[in-house]
Amino acid sequence: MPRPKPPVKTEVSVEEFLDFEATSSERHEYAHGQVFAMAGNSERHNRLAFELAMAIAQNSRDTGCRVLMSDVKVQTPTGAVYYPDVMVVCDTSDDHPYIKRSPSLIVEVLSDSTLDIDRGEKWLNYQTLPSLQTYVLLEQNTMRAEVFRRAEGGWFYERIESGPLKLPCVNLEIALEDIYARLGQLEPEDTTPDGSKAR
Repeated sequence: MPRPKPPVKTEVSVEEFLDFEATSSERHEYAHGQVFAMAGNSERHNRLAFELAMAIAQNSRDTGCRVLMSDVKVQTPTGAVYYPDVMVVCDTSDDHPYIKRSPSLIVEVLSDSTLDIDRGEKWLNYQTLPSLQTYVLLEQNTMRAEVFRRAEGGWFYERIESGPLKLPCVNLEIALEDIYARLGQLEPEDTTPDGSKAR
């Protein structure tokens, strides 16, 4: 679903947002002058991001690329600021400790509440990053990946439901089955806090 519109439209500059976020105990995203609180993620969501991040990290150990998870922000040329689930930065000059501006790879794990944002608003903003080579969307409850790769004149789209997930920007090829197999019997996202299935 798209983001809910704030009851009162009060635009905030990106500088004001970054100052606010630096002292906030909760995480927020920023787009179009608006600040949006981030919802918590399920264990399954976190494990899926972690398993892929670990595979990338092990493969990138000698490359100088850094694999970052959801506590580090990315800022796009449009001014939007997000916390990607997984981000790889290979540019040694992109050395701010909390904000990155030249990632090579961004991965988002889809949730029911964010899939429209990840496929829409975020993707439109991520495309403006000149350094970005690959954008990956991982389905949480179904073994499926959507991959956008930068190509001459645009982006190449691939949907994968089995077999190798190829990430040439980090010189990695890993079977999708291997990533999802490590989730074990973790409950899907539509399970409520008391353990029952959400309706």
